[in-house]
Amino acid sequence: MTDVKHMKWWGWGLDGVGFHHEDKPGFAPFVLEAVGLDLKTATTAVEPSFDELEVPKSKASAAFVKALTAIVGAEHATTDDMVRVIHTYGKSLRDLVRIRGNMILRAPDVVVYPADEAQVQAIVDAAVAADAVIIPFGGGSNIAGSLEPIPAEKRTIVSLDLGRLREVVDIDADSGLARIQAGAQGPDLEAQLKAKGWTIGHFPDSFTHSTVGGWVATRSSGMQSDKYGDIADIARGMRVVRPGGVLVLRPLPSTSSGPSVREMILGSEGRLGVITEVTVQVHRIPAKRDVYAYFFPNWKAGIAAMQEISESDATPSITRISDSNETGFSLATSKDRKGFDKFLAGTVLPGLMKSKGWNLDDICLSFIGYEGSVSHAKRQKKLVDAIVKKHGGMGVGTGPGILYDQKKFDTPYLRDFLLDRGAAGDVSETAAPWSKLIAVHENAYAAAQGAYDQLGIKGWIMSHLSHSYHSGACLYFTFAFVFDKDPIAEYNLVKNAIQQSFVDSGATISHHHGVGVEHSPWLSQDISEQGVVVMRALLEGADAGANFNPGKVLPR
Repeated sequence: MTDVKHMKWWGWGLDGVGFHHEDKPGFAPFVLEAVGLDLKTATTAVEPSFDELEVPKSKASAAFVKALTAIVGAEHATTDDMVRVIHTYGKSLRDLVRIRGNMILRAPDVVVYPADEAQVQAIVDAAVAADAVIIPFGGGSNIAGSLEPIPAEKRTIVSLDLGRLREVVDIDADSGLARIQAGAQGPDLEAQLKAKGWTIGHFPDSFTHSTVGGWVATRSSGMQSDKYGDIADIARGMRVVRPGGVLVLRPLPSTSSGPSVREMILGSEGRLGVITEVTVQVHRIPAKRDVYAYFFPNWKAGIAAMQEISESDATPSITRISDSNETGFSLATSKDRKGFDKFLAGTVLPGLMKSKGWNLDDICLSFIGYEGSVSHAKRQKKLVDAIVKKHGGMGVGTGPGILYDQKKFDTPYLRDFLLDRGAAGDVSETAAPWSKLIAVHENAYAAAQGAYDQLGIKGWIMSHLSHSYHSGACLYFTFAFVFDKDPIAEYNLVKNAIQQSFVDSGATISHHHGVGVEHSPWLSQDISEQGVVVMRALLEGADAGANFNPGKVLPR
């Protein structure tokens, strides 16, 4: 069988890895106060049993499987139930509730693992000739429903897993361009680049289990996008397999060759073809990299500081600030401190804040990163420090920043922890101009609370600004509550309220998670009815047979 590794079928990440709170004394009281969940008495779900899962029977004919096997080899084409289930959903809360609740209405009929682009082309041509559906699969981390088969699909569904295409093919050192196969996951590609002194600088929350092809397909953004750009800025060239041939976009610095086909591929979620290779902008590993922590007296002061930083000569790699709710959460997930560290964090720092007249319930924690030469990083910090001081903030050194670096990819495990105990924890993210940002934040809070009130439950919402642009920023919301009777219906009510508040406030429906099926109901409100007309013409014109991941971005 193939050597491609996947996440566990029922949750995020690898077996044996999870969130633990025993060494975090503030976490259990925080959860009790936030959503009314008592971790001391809560029943913990046992690991789901695959044997109890009802997996729809494969619809792939023996002849079709034989044809695919002839392309990739017997060990790289399978109708095995476990493999098909792994390729059925992504890792959204809705996905995990369904997989744990034995709710699989439709699964891929066959999973194939091509070794190279020629095999991808052969698979695509065979599938289109047989009028089958092709769903490209990278790391399986998507949380917008971009991977799931449409339940009513009667045709054979092929999950085309790019996991064997995982090499950094070549680096053009003069141009800082690296050719990377689309199935390369974050840690693998970064390790290959680092060995030669380079970095892609792209670190989304899903970094450990997502691929460069998936980043392009969903218009991903990373934690250091302030410096390196979103994947739309980083991806310069692409190779996309389509029926009968390969769409090739050369890695040119800029072009004026009509409407941008490159932009059409970005965010296309497999609807225009199978991305097999991406040429990305890479950078030499910086001589210095530090992440500093700052505190602000309140959210508005912190947002004003982030806006001024974005307009200044400073070019930090990270500008992130948590609102007061998320700051409380972050402090609650800190490990138990000892000795002098405990005295500083628990006595000295709060005392200093109180002496400034701060309300400790309003404080906001910020992380700002600096990269480059030693002199450059020092100058950036000096510029930022002056802006922070102007807006009433104060720096507290690199200690919290080191912890941020260590924990930044662990957050998804917390969702599984809550789900094990009958609670929801999920996210919605957006972007808006600076002039609308405070209102977007306030309206999302009000929408979530309204949904909680409608359900008659105690719920939680928190947010952080994660990426800054000259004209605005991304806000990333996390919401949580304890399920009552119908997890998916209750989740839909809260999620939909937050999403609608975004468009009502002049913000977008998604900043970096894509559209899939999760966000498509709001697309016309985001890009206008005529925008949908143009997009539909593109997708249906380029894929008249609806063979490529139908039903995503725009409903079929």
